[in-house]
Amino acid sequence: MKRIDMTGLIEKYSKKYRKSGKKEKSRILNEFTEVTEYNRSYASLILRRGYSKKNKRSKFTKRRGRKKKYDLEVLRKLVEIWEILDFPCGKRFKAIIEEVIDNLNKNGHLSLREEVKQKLLEISSSTMDRLLRSERKKMELKGRSHTKPGTLLKKHIRIKTHHEWDDTKPGFVEVDLVGHEGGNSSGEFCYSLNMVDVASGWSVVAPIRNKAQRWTLEAIIALRALLPFPLLGIHSDNGSEFINAHLYKYCLDERLVFTRTRSYNKNDNPHVEQKNWSLVRRAVGYYRYDTLEELTILKELYASLNLYNNHFQPTHKMIQKTRDGTRIVKKYDKFATPYERVLNSPWIDSTKKDELRKVHEALDLYILKSNIAHFQESLVDIQIMKSKSNSKGGVLNLLLFDFE
Repeated sequence: MKRIDMTGLIEKYSKKYRKSGKKEKSRILNEFTEVTEYNRSYASLILRRGYSKKNKRSKFTKRRGRKKKYDLEVLRKLVEIWEILDFPCGKRFKAIIEEVIDNLNKNGHLSLREEVKQKLLEISSSTMDRLLRSERKKMELKGRSHTKPGTLLKKHIRIKTHHEWDDTKPGFVEVDLVGHEGGNSSGEFCYSLNMVDVASGWSVVAPIRNKAQRWTLEAIIALRALLPFPLLGIHSDNGSEFINAHLYKYCLDERLVFTRTRSYNKNDNPHVEQKNWSLVRRAVGYYRYDTLEELTILKELYASLNLYNNHFQPTHKMIQKTRDGTRIVKKYDKFATPYERVLNSPWIDSTKKDELRKVHEALDLYILKSNIAHFQESLVDIQIMKSKSNSKGGVLNLLLFDFE
């Protein structure tokens, strides 16, 4: 076959091929490869680009593809809201984005065209992850354990594993301490007491001067007042800050269930161990906090963080776990904030729910996030000053406290 004949043949089939649908293209390609004996992939390439009338190859035709649905304006607003929510994954982001947009609009912190708002609400969780992938990469220490066993009352406090929890009725909490020693465990330094309700995921945090039994008990009493439901039970590890006569007597007097984990089994306290990272470490990092100024800043930071986390950070809970041979299948419920779980609980009084709704309606998400960021910057500024002065200890190391 002469060159001119091949060119004409390609031009003839190419015109039909580019105008046809998928099934018709397959038929044309089959016929073309049978005549020319070309490789199928090469034949497809030839038919897509075709030849010009001057017997020269034309430029490759652009692949159709899908037009971008979410333009730069949508992406910018998505990133802005994502940052206010502290960079959640797509599934958590999708569960709360509508409420967040309404909150920011109501308080005058976000201006959206109706078209942009509609697109933001339509984005799927997987698409959110894809659009935010590059932003997440831009943000690409482990702490030490300070648990020392308390042996005095261990035989009086029942061991409880994570399998035995009643995760339907709010009021049974796990507690733990997070140390802020900054890699240097000598001297006095602050701790954060973390309390997590097993059923609702309601979490509250408070800083204490050190892990003395007196401060630990006072913090537990203070955090109890922040719970939107009655406290029914406390579950801790085997540290002496919890396994002591003060807390044991308090639980007896208040008729609270007091249980502990097995030694060296963190899985017996899974809910609070998870929050030690996602709530405390993400907020205040791994610096050493050992001054009264830092203790005051931590108190103010946690006051905003507790509201921010419980009202605007959705989580999901595992509702079923089955084993199929070597494969474990887990099923989770829908994402919901601790606030929503409390409202949906049949165990909580309607009066308390009404009070909680009023608190929620009065919250300004943007202000909460701004307060948290401000206090975080204050903590960083103090660390910079410490590093410049080469300070190894703070004011707490120079003061004597009476722990009796």
